Amino acid sequence: MARVPYEKRTTSVLCIMELVQGCLNKKELKNVKEFARVNFSKIIYPDDRIFEKAKLLLEHHALPDGLRTIDALIAASAISRKTALATSNYAHFKAIDGLRIERFKP
Repeated sequence: MARVPYEKRTTSVLCIMELVQGCLNKKELKNVKEFARVNFSKIIYPDDRIFEKAKLLLEHHALPDGLRTIDALIAASAISRKTALATSNYAHFKAIDGLRIERFKP
């Protein structure tokens, strides 16, 4: 992430929500909120264009590739904004054409 200037770092609210969902206590929740604040200049909220793209991705990838709704929305956000998706969950997204993936290890 250090290679990308702070002003250009964005994330989907859905990514933050997944992190929040995984929190086991208030300390972890505080850490997630701080991580998002320090590392991302903008949070993307899905709009109609993102929802439509996610629906199309699900139609093409849910059955053959196991794509799930939240991952479809995250991928659609990156595709719609013409940005790369930085993820450690490469397997969730590898079959999606047009999605630029930047692998990382947390």
